[in-house]
Amino acid sequence: MQLPAIRPMTPADVEPVAAAFLREDWGDRRVNLEFVTRHDEARPFVAETDGTIVGTGVASLHGSVGWIGTIWVEPAWRRRGVGLELTRATIDAAESAGCRTLLLVATDAGRPMYERLGFEVQTEYRIMEAPPVEHGEADGRIRPFRAGDLPAIEALDAAATGEDRAHLLRAFASAESARVLEHDDGSLGGFVVRAPWGGGATVAPRVDDATAILDARRLASEAGRRVRAGVLADNEAGLEVLGATGWTEAWRAPRLIRGDGLRWQPGALWGQFNFAMG
Repeated sequence: MQLPAIRPMTPADVEPVAAAFLREDWGDRRVNLEFVTRHDEARPFVAETDGTIVGTGVASLHGSVGWIGTIWVEPAWRRRGVGLELTRATIDAAESAGCRTLLLVATDAGRPMYERLGFEVQTEYRIMEAPPVEHGEADGRIRPFRAGDLPAIEALDAAATGEDRAHLLRAFASAESARVLEHDDGSLGGFVVRAPWGGGATVAPRVDDATAILDARRLASEAGRRVRAGVLADNEAGLEVLGATGWTEAWRAPRLIRGDGLRWQPGALWGQFNFAMG
C-alpha cells in the first residue's frame, strides 16, 4: 500500500487534527496547533491519504537548535513507516533552516525509531508534581513580567538552554502569563512564562530562586489542581530540594539529541513550554 503524502500543515488542518488528537486522548491541542500553523519559527507537517490526515509532526526552530515533536500516527497506519517519514520531514525542515542540533523527548514506543535516525540519549526529564499550598505568602521578590524584562529573560533563557527561544518569549510573555524574580540589586534571578495551551518555561540558575518561583505557583494554584515542574536528572540538588518539600515524581522521559553538542545549564531548567518546543 502506498504511503500517505507528507505536506505542510495549514490552518485549515487544525480542526481535523485537533479532533483526531481528542479521539486518541491527546487532549485539546487546538490552541497549540493554531499557533504552530501561523508561527514563522515552526514547521508543522501532516501525512494525508485520500483527503484524510493520518499523521502529524512539528519542528520548532530556536536558532541553531531545533526541537522535534507532536509525532502522531493514526492507529491503522502505525508500523508502516509513516512516523518515520514524518520525523524525517521535520528533521529536513530544521536542518534546512540552519539547525545543527536537534532535540526531542521520546516515548518508549518512539525511541527505537529516533535512535535509528541518529538520536542519542542526552539526559532524562523528571516530571515532578506537588499539591497547592493554601496558606502563606509568595516571595516578595516575585512580580509580574514587564516589557522591559525581555532582554534579561532572553539572556537567562539562552544561557540555560543553549537555544534562541526569544521568539517564543516575545510571543507568550505578558503581565498575566509571566512572573519574574527580581533581586535587590535589580537583576533577575529567574522567570516563568506560560504558553497559552499550558506548560511553561521556568528558568532559574540558583536552586533557592527556582524553589521560590515554584512555591509561588503552588500558592496561586487552584485547590485540587497539582502543580508540575520538569527537572533534568542532572539537577541532583534541585531534585533533592523538591523531594524534601512535598514534590513527587509523576513520570520521566528521556531527552535525545542529534548533531552538535550544546553549551547549556541543565540545572537552571525547571519547566518547559511543551515537548515540541523545548
